[in-house]
Amino acid sequence: MGFMRNPNTRSSDYLDGMLGDYTNTAGGGKSSKSRPQKSTSAKLVTLLTCLQFAFAVYATFLLYYMSPSIDLRTPKPDFAWASKIAQQWKHYIIPPHIISRYQESASNLVLEPELPMIAAPTEVCEHEKIEFEQKKSNDALMIKIKRELYDEVLNFQSKNMGTESLTELMAMKSKWDLHGAGNIPKVTVILNHFKRKTLCSQLDSLLHQTLPFHHVWVLSFGSPNELGLKRIVESYNDTRISFISSSYDFKYYGRFQMALQTEADLVYILDDDMIPGTKMLEILSHVAGTEKYKNSVLGSIGRILPFRQKDFTFPSYRKFRSKEAGLYLPDPAYDITVDKIIQVDFLSSSWFLSAELIKTLFIETPFTFMTGEDLHLSYQLQKYRNAGSFVLPVDPKDKETWGDSEHRLAYVSETTVIFKDIVQVRDDQWWRAMSTGYITQWAAMNPQKIDALFYAHSIDEVKALAPLLEKFRSTVGKKAYIAVSGGGFCPCEEAASTLHWPKTVCLERRFKIFDLGVGALSGISNSEVPVVQAVYASMKGLIKVHNPSVVITIDDIDPNVRKALKMATESNLNSSTLVHLPRPSISKVLWMADLRSTTLPNWNRMTISVNIITQNRVHSLTRLLRSLKDAYYLGDEVPISFNMDSRVDNSTLKLVKSFEWPHGPKTLRRRIIQGGLIRAVSESWYPSSDDDFGLLLEDDIEVSPYYYLWIKYALLAYHYDPQISLPELASISLYTPRLVEVVKERPKWNATDYFKQIHPNTPYLHQLPCSWGAVFFPKQWREFYVYMNMRFTEDPKKNPVQIPKSRTNGWQASWKKFLIDMMYLRGYVSLYPNFPNQMSFSTNHMEPGAHISAKDNVVRHNKTDFEVPLLKDDFRNYLPNGKMPSASKLPSLNLFNQAVSLKGLKSAGSKLRQDVLNCTVTEVVMVDHETGLPSHCATF
Repeated sequence: MGFMRNPNTRSSDYLDGMLGDYTNTAGGGKSSKSRPQKSTSAKLVTLLTCLQFAFAVYATFLLYYMSPSIDLRTPKPDFAWASKIAQQWKHYIIPPHIISRYQESASNLVLEPELPMIAAPTEVCEHEKIEFEQKKSNDALMIKIKRELYDEVLNFQSKNMGTESLTELMAMKSKWDLHGAGNIPKVTVILNHFKRKTLCSQLDSLLHQTLPFHHVWVLSFGSPNELGLKRIVESYNDTRISFISSSYDFKYYGRFQMALQTEADLVYILDDDMIPGTKMLEILSHVAGTEKYKNSVLGSIGRILPFRQKDFTFPSYRKFRSKEAGLYLPDPAYDITVDKIIQVDFLSSSWFLSAELIKTLFIETPFTFMTGEDLHLSYQLQKYRNAGSFVLPVDPKDKETWGDSEHRLAYVSETTVIFKDIVQVRDDQWWRAMSTGYITQWAAMNPQKIDALFYAHSIDEVKALAPLLEKFRSTVGKKAYIAVSGGGFCPCEEAASTLHWPKTVCLERRFKIFDLGVGALSGISNSEVPVVQAVYASMKGLIKVHNPSVVITIDDIDPNVRKALKMATESNLNSSTLVHLPRPSISKVLWMADLRSTTLPNWNRMTISVNIITQNRVHSLTRLLRSLKDAYYLGDEVPISFNMDSRVDNSTLKLVKSFEWPHGPKTLRRRIIQGGLIRAVSESWYPSSDDDFGLLLEDDIEVSPYYYLWIKYALLAYHYDPQISLPELASISLYTPRLVEVVKERPKWNATDYFKQIHPNTPYLHQLPCSWGAVFFPKQWREFYVYMNMRFTEDPKKNPVQIPKSRTNGWQASWKKFLIDMMYLRGYVSLYPNFPNQMSFSTNHMEPGAHISAKDNVVRHNKTDFEVPLLKDDFRNYLPNGKMPSASKLPSLNLFNQAVSLKGLKSAGSKLRQDVLNCTVTEVVMVDHETGLPSHCATF
């Protein structure tokens, strides 16, 4: 044990104390005030002067004999005499009792143990002994498989985002000035150690980096080598290197938790088997500062997850002799060296990223804390930061550019990832990531295309969506999956049971049901933010991977989840459409599965407005409004307008004012001057866009609950299908006529009997427009406006259009007469329903009004000839093969209910040569559909 003086007591203070004590005790211990101050000071000065003189003489002799002129081989003179004189003088200056007193005081000081000398790194460092060569495969098939897959991935990335060599990367502009005195990054390096003897090698490499580090944190969590690791850190005696330990093993996430505390710009986290080359910090920092890779995590080793097999399942990432098992990069066993930067699904063994990105790892609770931090980091970064994971290229001739300069260390102490149970856990982990929207390299290289992706946030929602999901999945050529919220909201196993699927589907690595595990993010939080974030982030990824034509959910879903789904769907550049279906309507739209994938995205594109023409039949109007409210609207916004002439009665005004319409805005219009039916109808609606369709209803009409479904289905099948070209279609009728209306005799007619050779209930095209419930198309309605303006006359005899054998030639003040003329001249048609007993989506009650029972109307009307039964059940069951026939199979009729082709209809109209332009018999008038104005004649 050595004597340790209190370091806080300075030498000068010590001497002052001795001298001060002497002045107080030299006179018998009395205070200095009892003696004259001048006498004491004079004596002390004299003694000190004599002592100084003695030492000066002693020093003179000493210097003389030690000078170079003295022969050092001769015996040195004895200076003991001078020492004796000095010793005697000392007793005169400082009496012995003073010295003994201070010696006693010194003995009372705390004796501290002598600190052991800090060992040098060479004394404490240990190194792994590597007595084997790098493993190399001699399996020709595996070498071929791995190399081909690597080339496929690299070629894909080169074409889609560009890949750079190390030289090209270093030539890119970076925000970090690594060689000047400007913007130099601060890099904290975190070394995690357990058993391997590599710490000294890592520290030696880091101390010789071309870009100095800011700090190095050596972590020892639950390591049996903690003391040895600590001695190594101390041996380097570098204030920038810190040792942090804990008896508790924080496993693989502890180092990332520590990284949250750094104040550096960048963080470099290394496993204990990674010895980086001396240029790595410079290379990594430069690349991290480029615009292209600033939002990325960089490393030296990575893995590309499995590809889908021919049986549509995904194998284990450790499956042997399988191309679909993915890639480990670089892979010395197969001579695969990364010579261009490559994006991977996750990095292993080292991670270099901005400190800001570290916190992303902890947004969601990890699948397990026992393993998989590497995948979880890359998955979370992509999901919440849109950040990629990249393996940097190396210079094969310069190992200082390698992040893993001694790959054999990985085999010295085998990692847990080779154990069967750990492999299973990691397989489950990456599949869960992929099921919640992780876009792997396979997904990027093989974009999927499905028809529908369903989302259910609760088991009740699964039950509601089940019929439509099953219809999609049972329809040949259709693909549909379902995503459930998971956790406490909608457990996957319960959802599977509700769908009558085995619970094992939740564990199979096959696309069918996706468990989003929303509870992993929201936990017990009462806030809606975690739920919105989890649903949005997961669904955004799933939508991007699978590109569904429609995303289907229920209409009364939680509003916050609804917002998340809307944002996720709108983020897809490939036009997915979010569809909210009311629960009662879901079983009524099973025909949705029969639409083409290219048609489904147009689901929300059209607007169908209801336009009612009314005046003074309040009881009729009440019946119509009741039937409208009872119909299925599929969650669409459906505007409604009431168009009233100037003579509208008070009862009607009160009714329309108090009427509540839950499906969209309500508009009231009233004319100042009585216009009559021709103006009331034709001016009741005008399209605002090419996707604005107008349903015109007089107040004595009544509609079926399925009328809107019929309109929507027909529009999607024949107007919004990109593969269908039917420009002749100008309207869709809700009504099926029982008479041939334009013939003088008005014979009865039954479409079911007429088309029984084709199919008794096939829909058909008819040249006659319907005035008892029909939807009119925007382009043709603009055209009709212009046509009627050019041809309108109160005297029917002055009308230049006279259709042979048509009783419409004599109709007066009829908007329908002008529409019939235009459709006949230009070959337009309407789509009509055709069901047993002429059941229809609308019926006419033939109640007194502007035409029926009018004084100048000489035609007698039998109510049974016009009033038809309304469809009260699902019309899909009556259609050919349960769905709308293709457009090419729709039969077409002329104005007189005779079968004529669409080309024949145009030919008949052109032969009259009575249109607004003077066209030949082989031409029809073409119009500008933006304005409806006729532009030129064109051959049909």
